[in-house]
Amino acid sequence: METKPEILDTRLVAKSRLFGIESVHLRFSNGEEREFERLRTPPIAGVMCVPMLDNDTVVLIREYGAGVEDYQLTLPKGAYEHGEDWRDAANRELKEEAGYGARTLTHLKDMTLSPGYMGHTIRIALAEDLYEETLPGDEPEPLEVLTWKLSELDSLVARQDMTEARVIAALYMVKSLLSER
Repeated sequence: METKPEILDTRLVAKSRLFGIESVHLRFSNGEEREFERLRTPPIAGVMCVPMLDNDTVVLIREYGAGVEDYQLTLPKGAYEHGEDWRDAANRELKEEAGYGARTLTHLKDMTLSPGYMGHTIRIALAEDLYEETLPGDEPEPLEVLTWKLSELDSLVARQDMTEARVIAALYMVKSLLSER
């Protein structure tokens, strides 16, 4: 499929404080028309850090996920503030959520979550040469910070509280990258 569908119309069908749902009327190159619904893409991008204390030790956080109604092991992440560079956003989120800053940040990949109905992307950044520094965050409770060995990644992924697909993908990407160094 070389020709993208033509967007004939978009309209907002529902809105909350955080989300908007759009109806999108499309015409495909074969003449077929369909109406899809999608979450409106947020105007501010996001960044997620994979903070490494050394080539085998990743820093994780445990925070409450309202969508799954449970605590999850995850990586520091959040939205860019207005006009903020991704590196500044990554370092700020890392300091707010995990209590570390990074002297070296490497862009690994921009990822989507569910491109069939969401346009949101998140930039995955490898954070290395860490130093201790804390900034006040916006979390409603203190986050638990813990470490895990990438050499034991399979046992981490097997845990019930490690379910976020983009976190798992980022960890395997970093494990592969670091093993090639």
